[in-house]
Amino acid sequence: MNTGSPAGREAAVLVGGPADGLRMRVVDRPPTIQVTCPCEPEAPPNGVHAEALHIYHRDFRVKSETLRYGFDGVSP
Repeated sequence: MNTGSPAGREAAVLVGGPADGLRMRVVDRPPTIQVTCPCEPEAPPNGVHAEALHIYHRDFRVKSETLRYGFDGVSP
């Protein structure tokens, strides 16, 4: 699967959703990527934090760099 990129990493881009246009390097072409965004809870108990979870799925039609991951608005 590696196209010759340094250290077995390939370029990828996220399409749609809150991380639209974010570029990264991935290893082994993962089928999904999870993105989290911090939330600010009101008066949280000690040590509690909240994050919004967003899921991106790989577009399997793209066979070479730059890999594309599309936002899944109905996951998880």
